[in-house]
Amino acid sequence: MRDGDTDLAGTSRSSGPTAPAGSATTDELDPRRWRALFVMLMGQFCALLDVSVTNVALPSIGRSTGAGPTELQWVVSGYILAFGLMPVIGGRLGDATGRRRMFVVGVSGFVVASAAAGLAPSPGALIAVRVVQGLFGGVIGPQVSGFIQNTFPRAERGRAFGRLGLTVGVGTALGPVVGGLLIAAGGPEYGWRLVFFINVPIGLVAVLLARAWVPVVRPRAASSSRLDLLGALLLGTGLLCVLFPIVEINQLHDVRLFLLLVPAAGLLLMFVRREAHLTRADAGPLLDLRLFRVPTFVTGVVFAVVFFCSNTGIPLVLSLYYQDGLGFTALHSGLGVTALALGSVLGAPLAGRLVQRVGRPLVVGAVLVFFLATTVIGVVLLLDPVVTPLQVGLRLALPLFALGIAGGSIVTPNQTLTLAEVDPVRGGAAGGVLQTAQRVGSATGQTVLGTVFVAALGAGAAAGTAGRPGPYTGAVTSALAVSLVFSGAALVLSVVELRRARRRAAVRAHEDGRQVPDPSAP
Repeated sequence: MRDGDTDLAGTSRSSGPTAPAGSATTDELDPRRWRALFVMLMGQFCALLDVSVTNVALPSIGRSTGAGPTELQWVVSGYILAFGLMPVIGGRLGDATGRRRMFVVGVSGFVVASAAAGLAPSPGALIAVRVVQGLFGGVIGPQVSGFIQNTFPRAERGRAFGRLGLTVGVGTALGPVVGGLLIAAGGPEYGWRLVFFINVPIGLVAVLLARAWVPVVRPRAASSSRLDLLGALLLGTGLLCVLFPIVEINQLHDVRLFLLLVPAAGLLLMFVRREAHLTRADAGPLLDLRLFRVPTFVTGVVFAVVFFCSNTGIPLVLSLYYQDGLGFTALHSGLGVTALALGSVLGAPLAGRLVQRVGRPLVVGAVLVFFLATTVIGVVLLLDPVVTPLQVGLRLALPLFALGIAGGSIVTPNQTLTLAEVDPVRGGAAGGVLQTAQRVGSATGQTVLGTVFVAALGAGAAAGTAGRPGPYTGAVTSALAVSLVFSGAALVLSVVELRRARRRAAVRAHEDGRQVPDPSAP
């Protein structure tokens, strides 16, 4: 891994120390940092795409492999659970051993697991490699956010996080579209295998370019390379006990699953106590609890959980509505949310450019737009139900486009503002916590909205037939109403944090004897 390493200044090194961790200065800026970020986002895109792309492939997987409903559920759940367990651990490893090293490890493992998934001969084998795929996928994300913290000066981080937000939005929204196209191209037998094989060439290119372009950042201290294995075990088991009932309740329909939250609380409490001790002793904690002394970081993490509860469940219930209620094909269902993906493409980078100038008011405005766009979608479906792919495209295009722009304009500023005051040395761990919050919110939102959809559908499902949605319209609008509860809570949080930011700015200005700065500044 040492041959050809580069530091932040772009100086070639064959061995020896690399650039120190921390925020890059003007003299240290690597002129290749933007293309290095592009390479890392390639890996992130693959990992995020696999969260949603598999959903549309499940019917083909079932017909091809003979997988039953429970096995098909685990094809999705196994990946989501593993993907949600790794960000904090992966972020700590990136802080300790270097972003590029862990990025290459994560993408390489993800590529091998993707190829194995495409070749899987049985449902059991597919589930096993999907779990492995999720573990390696969860390692990739923290390296990207940590790389941005270490390599980009504060003035550029908004743009860099804008590209990351673009990747998150597009990777999530394009999943159904990409899945539908690949299944149509490969047919019922091989189409679902293409869904996994598509990761292989992208991942291989990302690994090769990473070794050429991504700089290496030396850990701050040699002792920081130690990994808290007991802490990792406590955190991983605790998160599993939290995520398992959330992900599986729709399949197993057994509320006793939530009894797992009791041991989860105990395990996570033990983890916090251990990490508090290691933090005080400066003994290489898995999660440095000094992060939670930063008010903007704490608020951003809580906001991420609440907003992702609202955001990620919407494409899921729309897909159920399109395919089950309207009889759309997987391809038509994917195309039905294309406007959402296009909005994300525009919203995330635009917000990244504006966040340094506008600050938290940008988040407040974007959440308000998201809330209103969700409301409009529900009203359109209730007052004038769509029954053909063309009608979907015409009647829902504008509100879905607005929803995408708002979503992209929320994720990017929240990441930028959440990590703005975090020590870049802890950037990987901080990014891991933020991504874990997003994964918990995503899983919770998909579960809650999906459960409400099924419950509202109830025994009247038989009344809905292809082209005549019947109770499916009521089911999807009920789920959207729950999404409004979450986005409303996110709006309240963002307004409260804006007011706190203004008070903090006023106090600092008073103490410094200066004029109060512009409250819209981040």
